[in-house]
Amino acid sequence: MDIAVPRESCRLPGISMAGFRQRVSAPVDIAMVAHPAVTLIVDLSQAGGIVYGTHGRGQRGSFVAGLLPGPLRTGGRQGECLQIRLSPVVSAAVLGAPTELTGTVAALEDVWGRDAGEVEDRLRAATSWDHRFRIAADILGRRLNARPPVDSEVAHVWRRMRTSRGQVRVDGLADEIGWSRKRLWSRFRSQLGITPKRAAQLVRFDHAGHLLAAGHTPASVAAQCGYVDQSHLHREVKAITGTTPTAVATAPWLAIDDRAWPAAPVEAIHTLARAPVPRALTAVGPRAS
Repeated sequence: MDIAVPRESCRLPGISMAGFRQRVSAPVDIAMVAHPAVTLIVDLSQAGGIVYGTHGRGQRGSFVAGLLPGPLRTGGRQGECLQIRLSPVVSAAVLGAPTELTGTVAALEDVWGRDAGEVEDRLRAATSWDHRFRIAADILGRRLNARPPVDSEVAHVWRRMRTSRGQVRVDGLADEIGWSRKRLWSRFRSQLGITPKRAAQLVRFDHAGHLLAAGHTPASVAAQCGYVDQSHLHREVKAITGTTPTAVATAPWLAIDDRAWPAAPVEAIHTLARAPVPRALTAVGPRAS
């Protein structure tokens, strides 16, 4: 599989992109691994080469996978696709339907509307991956600027979860932003489509999954990622992926992650807030570049 990544000039905060060209003649079938982002797969093949399925139902074409989409497989024959990862904070602004997307997989047209076909045609007609990345960045940037962003406090909590790799207490985050736990739970879920606790679990699993794929033992991963023990790691991996840590360690999707998303910086999601982050919070966690 050939992989293309965008130049620095095409990168937007909270948005990651990678291009894929499949070079095998026989159909492939790859299980996607849950990731703390909403994922857009734009099919650039000429004849609906991308096949995706969840819960035993298969469809063709471009699609959107929300947070925690359940068992999801993708594949097909030779073809090309553009994968776009949106942080939940960005997704709320770009797609405007975070709650409805959580736990689901939907056709891109169902989420993006009539513009989906035009976007596919423009990307398909581009003569290079650099051109495709510029087109996608322009489209996403305009959608991002056209919709109201999430609360600064919600954006801050998400950033803290990412920088701590999910090892942070929700009660402590509520204290940081000056909200009650109940208010944080309500606002976070209504704007990002997932509870703070579940979001932290997903971020922690993402770190654990990459360590497993890198060859670390389940016992060492459990200790590094803040799980109580190896059994705790097993239960959470099973709940998120429906499989075991051993299976996650050999997942093809994770095997290409470092090539497709090299050293991605922490999203600068503080730039997407309705109001400035409170002064007391600006020193909490590293700032994005």
